[in-house]
Amino acid sequence: MPSPAGMNGLEAVSRALETVLASLEDSKAENIVPIDLYGKSSLADHMVVASGRSHRHVAAVADHLLKALKDAGLGNARVEGLESADWVLIDSGDIIVHVFRPEVRDFYNLEKMWLAPDLEEETVH
Repeated sequence: MPSPAGMNGLEAVSRALETVLASLEDSKAENIVPIDLYGKSSLADHMVVASGRSHRHVAAVADHLLKALKDAGLGNARVEGLESADWVLIDSGDIIVHVFRPEVRDFYNLEKMWLAPDLEEETVH
């Protein structure tokens, strides 16, 4: 994601995350879970998982977020799954957003994978 003028990378990512969370809240997305990936994955610095109540709500939440990112000068995000609106993935570079219908979210359970305790700490040597 390109950094707006006068911002360092960390400030730009923080601003982008604030934009994402505000847009999701404004769209009435449900069960919004931000996940810090910094140092855990090269995919992104943050992942946000949220739910919509129906196909239409998921699509509306995703459309609203795409407009918010563009209006904030955060570029054009890549989008997958908007046609079916079961699971929409929005990749803005430093932040990946997943918007699911509740039953699809329960099936894939992404939060469990990323928020699970560190297995190395529990491994017996």
